[in-house]
Amino acid sequence: MTDTALSATIQKFADPDRTADGQRRARVPLDRLRTLWINTGTLCNIACRNCYIESSPTNDALVYISRSEAAAYLDEIAQDGWPVTEIGFTGGEPFMNPDMIGMLTDTLERGFSALVLTNGLQPMMRPGIQDGLLALRKVHGDRLCVRVSLDHYTEEFHDEERGPGTFYKTLEGTDWLAANGFSIAIAGRTCWGETELEARAGYAALLASRSWPVTADDVDSLVLFPEMDAHADVPEITDGCWEILKQSPSEMMCASSRMIVKRRGDRNPVVLPCTLLTDVPAFSMGTTLAEAATAHGEMFDQGAVKLCHPHCARFCVLGGGACSAPANE
Repeated sequence: MTDTALSATIQKFADPDRTADGQRRARVPLDRLRTLWINTGTLCNIACRNCYIESSPTNDALVYISRSEAAAYLDEIAQDGWPVTEIGFTGGEPFMNPDMIGMLTDTLERGFSALVLTNGLQPMMRPGIQDGLLALRKVHGDRLCVRVSLDHYTEEFHDEERGPGTFYKTLEGTDWLAANGFSIAIAGRTCWGETELEARAGYAALLASRSWPVTADDVDSLVLFPEMDAHADVPEITDGCWEILKQSPSEMMCASSRMIVKRRGDRNPVVLPCTLLTDVPAFSMGTTLAEAATAHGEMFDQGAVKLCHPHCARFCVLGGGACSAPANE
Protein backbone atom coordinates (compact mmCIF):
# COMPACT_ATOMS: atom_id res chain seq x y z
CA MET A 1 0.00 0.00 0.00
CA THR A 2 1.43 3.40 -0.98
CA ASP A 3 1.93 6.23 1.54
CA THR A 4 -0.72 8.21 -0.34
CA ALA A 5 -3.26 5.40 -0.09
CA LEU A 6 -2.50 4.86 3.60
CA SER A 7 -2.91 8.57 4.27
CA ALA A 8 -6.26 8.55 2.47
CA THR A 9 -7.45 5.59 4.52
CA ILE A 10 -6.50 7.27 7.80
CA GLN A 11 -8.22 10.49 6.69
CA LYS A 12 -11.33 8.52 5.87
CA PHE A 13 -11.73 7.21 9.39
CA ALA A 14 -10.51 10.31 11.25
CA ASP A 15 -13.93 11.68 12.24
CA PRO A 16 -16.13 9.29 14.27
CA ASP A 17 -19.32 11.06 13.17
CA ARG A 18 -18.71 11.97 9.54
CA THR A 19 -17.05 10.26 6.62
CA ALA A 20 -14.32 12.00 4.66
CA ASP A 21 -16.91 13.40 2.22
CA GLY A 22 -19.09 14.74 5.02
CA GLN A 23 -21.82 12.10 5.18
CA ARG A 24 -23.17 10.76 8.47
CA ARG A 25 -21.25 7.68 9.49
CA ALA A 26 -23.30 4.49 9.92
CA ARG A 27 -24.09 3.32 13.43
CA VAL A 28 -25.07 -0.11 14.70
CA PRO A 29 -27.24 -0.28 17.84
CA LEU A 30 -27.26 -3.34 20.06
CA ASP A 31 -30.24 -5.27 18.74
CA ARG A 32 -30.07 -8.33 20.98
CA LEU A 33 -27.06 -9.46 22.97
CA ARG A 34 -26.77 -13.09 21.93
CA THR A 35 -23.03 -13.81 22.26
CA LEU A 36 -20.62 -12.58 24.89
CA TRP A 37 -17.00 -13.04 23.85
CA ILE A 38 -14.21 -13.35 26.40
CA ASN A 39 -10.64 -12.80 25.30
CA THR A 40 -8.55 -15.12 27.44
CA GLY A 41 -5.32 -13.16 26.76
CA THR A 42 -3.06 -12.42 23.80
CA LEU A 43 -0.38 -14.95 24.73
CA CYS A 44 -0.21 -17.73 22.14
CA ASN A 45 2.08 -20.66 21.48
CA ILE A 46 2.67 -19.47 17.90
CA ALA A 47 2.92 -16.13 16.08
CA CYS A 48 0.79 -16.14 12.93
CA ARG A 49 1.80 -13.91 10.05
CA ASN A 50 -1.45 -11.94 9.88
CA CYS A 51 -2.88 -12.30 13.39
CA TYR A 52 -5.21 -9.34 13.79
CA ILE A 53 -4.23 -8.75 17.43
CA GLU A 54 -0.59 -9.87 17.03
CA SER A 55 -0.84 -12.74 19.50
CA SER A 56 2.48 -14.45 20.17
CA PRO A 57 4.48 -16.27 22.86
CA THR A 58 5.57 -12.85 24.22
CA ASN A 59 2.59 -10.52 23.66
CA ASP A 60 0.64 -10.05 26.89
CA ALA A 61 -0.98 -6.74 25.95
CA LEU A 62 -4.18 -8.50 26.96
CA VAL A 63 -3.45 -10.44 30.13
CA TYR A 64 -5.08 -13.68 31.20
CA ILE A 65 -8.62 -13.06 32.38
CA SER A 66 -9.42 -15.01 35.54
CA ARG A 67 -12.23 -17.42 36.26
CA SER A 68 -13.72 -15.05 38.83
CA GLU A 69 -13.58 -12.09 36.44
CA ALA A 70 -15.36 -14.07 33.73
CA ALA A 71 -17.92 -15.34 36.25
CA ALA A 72 -18.80 -11.76 37.20
CA TYR A 73 -20.15 -11.22 33.69
CA LEU A 74 -22.11 -14.45 33.84
CA ASP A 75 -23.59 -13.15 37.09
CA GLU A 76 -24.51 -9.86 35.44
CA ILE A 77 -26.23 -11.67 32.57
CA ALA A 78 -28.38 -13.58 35.04
CA GLN A 79 -29.12 -10.63 37.30
CA ASP A 80 -30.10 -8.22 34.53
CA GLY A 81 -31.79 -10.70 32.21
CA TRP A 82 -29.54 -10.26 29.20
CA PRO A 83 -30.69 -12.64 26.38
CA VAL A 84 -27.25 -14.22 26.00
CA THR A 85 -27.25 -17.82 24.81
CA GLU A 86 -23.58 -18.30 23.89
CA ILE A 87 -20.25 -17.51 25.53
CA GLY A 88 -17.32 -17.44 23.10
CA PHE A 89 -13.67 -17.72 24.11
CA THR A 90 -10.85 -16.45 21.93
CA GLY A 91 -7.25 -15.33 22.39
CA GLY A 92 -4.36 -15.66 21.90
CA GLU A 93 -4.65 -19.33 22.47
CA PRO A 94 -7.42 -19.94 25.04
CA PHE A 95 -6.00 -23.23 26.26
CA MET A 96 -2.88 -21.43 27.52
CA ASN A 97 -5.01 -19.63 30.11
CA PRO A 98 -4.76 -21.70 33.34
CA ASP A 99 -8.44 -20.97 34.12
CA MET A 100 -9.80 -22.10 30.74
CA ILE A 101 -11.39 -25.36 31.87
CA GLY A 102 -12.84 -23.61 34.92
CA MET A 103 -14.36 -20.86 32.78
CA LEU A 104 -15.86 -23.45 30.45
CA THR A 105 -17.25 -25.33 33.42
CA ASP A 106 -18.94 -22.20 34.80
CA THR A 107 -20.32 -21.33 31.36
CA LEU A 108 -21.80 -24.73 30.65
CA GLU A 109 -23.13 -25.35 34.15
CA ARG A 110 -25.13 -22.11 33.88
CA GLY A 111 -26.82 -23.38 30.73
CA PHE A 112 -24.98 -21.39 28.07
CA SER A 113 -23.49 -22.83 24.91
CA ALA A 114 -19.71 -22.45 24.78
CA LEU A 115 -17.59 -21.82 21.70
CA VAL A 116 -13.80 -22.02 21.97
CA LEU A 117 -11.52 -20.75 19.20
CA THR A 118 -8.22 -22.66 19.21
CA ASN A 119 -5.31 -23.49 16.94
CA GLY A 120 -5.67 -27.15 17.98
CA LEU A 121 -1.98 -27.46 18.81
CA GLN A 122 0.00 -28.45 21.90
CA PRO A 123 -1.83 -26.34 24.54
CA MET A 124 -5.10 -28.12 23.73
CA MET A 125 -3.38 -31.52 23.62
CA ARG A 126 -1.91 -31.43 27.14
CA PRO A 127 -3.28 -34.32 29.22
CA GLY A 128 -4.85 -32.05 31.83
CA ILE A 129 -6.70 -30.04 29.19
CA GLN A 130 -7.80 -33.19 27.38
CA ASP A 131 -9.15 -34.67 30.60
CA GLY A 132 -11.04 -31.47 31.37
CA LEU A 133 -12.53 -31.28 27.89
CA LEU A 134 -13.55 -34.92 27.94
CA ALA A 135 -15.31 -34.45 31.27
CA LEU A 136 -17.19 -31.43 29.93
CA ARG A 137 -18.09 -33.26 26.73
CA LYS A 138 -19.49 -36.17 28.73
CA VAL A 139 -21.80 -33.94 30.77
CA HIS A 140 -22.70 -31.17 28.35
CA GLY A 141 -22.44 -32.76 24.91
CA ASP A 142 -22.77 -30.52 21.89
CA ARG A 143 -23.29 -27.36 23.93
CA LEU A 144 -19.49 -27.23 23.88
CA CYS A 145 -18.16 -26.48 20.38
CA VAL A 146 -14.47 -26.23 19.53
CA ARG A 147 -13.62 -24.19 16.44
CA VAL A 148 -10.18 -25.02 15.08
CA SER A 149 -8.23 -22.50 13.00
CA LEU A 150 -7.14 -24.24 9.80
CA ASP A 151 -6.23 -21.33 7.56
CA HIS A 152 -6.16 -23.40 4.38
CA TYR A 153 -6.83 -26.98 3.35
CA THR A 154 -3.26 -27.34 2.06
CA GLU A 155 -0.07 -27.62 4.07
CA GLU A 156 1.64 -24.95 1.97
CA PHE A 157 -0.75 -22.09 2.61
CA HIS A 158 -1.67 -22.99 6.18
CA ASP A 159 1.99 -23.17 7.19
CA GLU A 160 2.62 -19.91 5.33
CA GLU A 161 0.35 -18.26 7.90
CA ARG A 162 1.12 -20.27 11.04
CA GLY A 163 4.62 -21.65 10.66
CA PRO A 164 6.28 -24.84 9.38
CA GLY A 165 4.81 -28.07 10.69
CA THR A 166 1.62 -26.57 12.10
CA PHE A 167 -0.69 -28.01 9.42
CA TYR A 168 -0.24 -31.67 10.34
CA LYS A 169 -0.21 -30.92 14.07
CA THR A 170 -3.52 -29.10 13.66
CA LEU A 171 -4.90 -32.12 11.81
CA GLU A 172 -3.82 -34.32 14.71
CA GLY A 173 -5.54 -32.10 17.25
CA THR A 174 -8.73 -32.02 15.21
CA ASP A 175 -8.57 -35.79 14.75
CA TRP A 176 -8.54 -36.12 18.54
CA LEU A 177 -11.60 -33.89 18.88
CA ALA A 178 -13.47 -35.82 16.21
CA ALA A 179 -12.53 -39.22 17.63
CA ASN A 180 -13.88 -38.18 21.01
CA GLY A 181 -17.21 -36.94 19.74
CA PHE A 182 -16.78 -33.18 20.14
CA SER A 183 -18.84 -30.69 18.20
CA ILE A 184 -16.31 -29.16 15.82
CA ALA A 185 -16.17 -26.17 13.48
CA ILE A 186 -13.32 -25.04 11.25
CA ALA A 187 -12.17 -21.48 10.59
CA GLY A 188 -10.30 -20.75 7.38
CA ARG A 189 -9.16 -17.66 5.51
CA THR A 190 -9.73 -16.25 2.04
CA CYS A 191 -6.28 -14.82 1.40
CA TRP A 192 -5.19 -16.67 -1.73
CA GLY A 193 -7.39 -15.43 -4.55
CA GLU A 194 -9.73 -18.39 -4.54
CA THR A 195 -13.45 -18.10 -4.96
CA GLU A 196 -15.50 -19.19 -1.96
CA LEU A 197 -16.78 -22.11 -4.03
CA GLU A 198 -13.21 -23.24 -4.77
CA ALA A 199 -12.18 -22.89 -1.14
CA ARG A 200 -15.15 -24.87 0.15
CA ALA A 201 -14.51 -27.60 -2.39
CA GLY A 202 -10.91 -27.88 -1.21
CA TYR A 203 -11.97 -28.09 2.41
CA ALA A 204 -14.68 -30.63 1.53
CA ALA A 205 -12.06 -33.02 0.17
CA LEU A 206 -9.93 -32.66 3.30
CA LEU A 207 -12.93 -33.07 5.62
CA ALA A 208 -13.97 -36.25 3.84
CA SER A 209 -10.46 -37.68 4.08
CA ARG A 210 -10.38 -37.08 7.86
CA SER A 211 -14.02 -38.01 8.61
CA TRP A 212 -14.54 -34.86 10.64
CA PRO A 213 -18.14 -33.88 11.52
CA VAL A 214 -17.89 -30.58 9.62
CA THR A 215 -19.99 -29.59 6.61
CA ALA A 216 -18.06 -27.60 4.02
CA ASP A 217 -21.05 -25.74 2.58
CA ASP A 218 -22.43 -24.75 6.02
CA VAL A 219 -21.19 -21.23 6.81
CA ASP A 220 -21.32 -21.87 10.56
CA SER A 221 -19.56 -25.23 10.36
CA LEU A 222 -16.81 -23.94 8.03
CA VAL A 223 -16.27 -20.23 8.61
CA LEU A 224 -14.17 -18.43 5.99
CA PHE A 225 -12.85 -15.09 7.20
CA PRO A 226 -11.81 -12.21 4.94
CA GLU A 227 -8.38 -10.67 5.40
CA MET A 228 -8.22 -8.08 8.18
CA ASP A 229 -5.65 -5.49 7.08
CA ALA A 230 -6.40 -2.25 8.92
CA HIS A 231 -4.19 -0.33 6.49
CA ALA A 232 -5.85 -1.53 3.29
CA ASP A 233 -7.93 1.06 1.47
CA VAL A 234 -11.61 0.40 2.07
CA PRO A 235 -14.79 2.46 1.60
CA GLU A 236 -16.44 4.09 4.60
CA ILE A 237 -19.96 3.04 5.56
CA THR A 238 -22.66 5.69 5.69
CA ASP A 239 -26.34 5.53 6.62
CA GLY A 240 -27.15 5.28 2.93
CA CYS A 241 -25.00 2.20 2.44
CA TRP A 242 -27.48 -0.12 4.13
CA GLU A 243 -30.01 0.27 1.32
CA ILE A 244 -27.36 0.19 -1.40
CA LEU A 245 -25.82 -3.02 -0.01
CA LYS A 246 -29.21 -4.55 0.82
CA GLN A 247 -28.07 -5.05 4.41
CA SER A 248 -29.39 -4.17 7.84
CA PRO A 249 -27.46 -2.91 10.87
CA SER A 250 -28.98 -5.82 12.81
CA GLU A 251 -26.95 -8.26 10.66
CA MET A 252 -23.63 -6.86 11.91
CA MET A 253 -21.62 -8.63 14.60
CA CYS A 254 -21.79 -5.68 17.00
CA ALA A 255 -25.61 -5.81 16.89
CA SER A 256 -25.60 -9.12 18.75
CA SER A 257 -22.28 -9.49 20.57
CA ARG A 258 -19.89 -7.81 22.95
CA MET A 259 -16.30 -8.61 23.91
CA ILE A 260 -14.57 -8.71 27.31
CA VAL A 261 -10.82 -8.04 27.51
CA LYS A 262 -8.38 -7.23 30.27
CA ARG A 263 -5.54 -4.95 29.23
CA ARG A 264 -2.15 -5.15 30.89
CA GLY A 265 -2.01 -2.67 33.76
CA ASP A 266 -5.77 -2.29 34.12
CA ARG A 267 -7.47 -3.22 37.36
CA ASN A 268 -10.65 -4.49 35.71
CA PRO A 269 -11.70 -5.99 32.37
CA VAL A 270 -13.57 -3.78 29.93
CA VAL A 271 -16.35 -4.29 27.40
CA LEU A 272 -15.67 -3.73 23.68
CA PRO A 273 -18.11 -3.80 20.75
CA CYS A 274 -16.43 -6.77 19.05
CA THR A 275 -13.45 -9.09 18.88
CA LEU A 276 -11.53 -7.07 16.27
CA LEU A 277 -10.92 -3.79 18.10
CA THR A 278 -8.94 -4.82 21.15
CA ASP A 279 -6.08 -2.35 20.59
CA VAL A 280 -8.16 0.83 20.24
CA PRO A 281 -8.80 2.33 23.72
CA ALA A 282 -11.49 4.66 22.36
CA PHE A 283 -13.70 1.62 21.71
CA SER A 284 -13.86 0.75 25.43
CA MET A 285 -17.52 0.85 26.51
CA GLY A 286 -17.16 0.50 30.29
CA THR A 287 -16.49 -2.29 32.75
CA THR A 288 -20.01 -3.80 32.80
CA LEU A 289 -22.62 -4.76 30.24
CA ALA A 290 -24.96 -2.18 31.76
CA GLU A 291 -22.40 0.58 31.20
CA ALA A 292 -21.78 -0.63 27.66
CA ALA A 293 -25.50 -0.53 26.84
CA THR A 294 -25.61 3.25 27.27
CA ALA A 295 -22.01 4.11 26.32
CA HIS A 296 -21.72 7.58 24.88
CA GLY A 297 -18.50 9.11 23.60
CA GLU A 298 -16.19 9.41 20.64
CA MET A 299 -17.04 5.99 19.17
CA PHE A 300 -20.54 5.48 20.60
CA ASP A 301 -23.95 7.08 20.59
CA GLN A 302 -26.02 5.77 23.52
CA GLY A 303 -24.61 2.28 23.08
CA ALA A 304 -24.72 2.30 19.27
CA VAL A 305 -21.33 1.66 17.65
CA LYS A 306 -20.06 4.16 15.10
CA LEU A 307 -18.43 2.23 12.25
CA CYS A 308 -15.21 4.22 12.48
CA HIS A 309 -12.55 1.60 11.79
CA PRO A 310 -11.43 -0.10 8.56
CA HIS A 311 -12.27 -3.50 10.08
CA CYS A 312 -15.90 -2.42 10.43
CA ALA A 313 -16.13 -1.95 6.68
CA ARG A 314 -13.79 -4.62 5.32
CA PHE A 315 -14.55 -7.49 7.69
CA CYS A 316 -18.15 -7.00 8.77
CA VAL A 317 -20.13 -4.88 6.30
CA LEU A 318 -18.36 -5.69 3.02
CA GLY A 319 -16.66 -8.96 3.98
CA GLY A 320 -19.70 -10.55 5.57
CA GLY A 321 -17.58 -11.68 8.49
CA ALA A 322 -19.03 -12.69 11.84
CA CYS A 323 -17.43 -14.63 14.66
CA SER A 324 -20.69 -16.42 15.44
CA ALA A 325 -24.14 -16.73 13.93
CA PRO A 326 -26.26 -13.54 14.02
CA ALA A 327 -28.89 -13.11 16.72
CA ASN A 328 -31.85 -13.65 14.42
CA GLU A 329 -30.81 -17.19 13.53
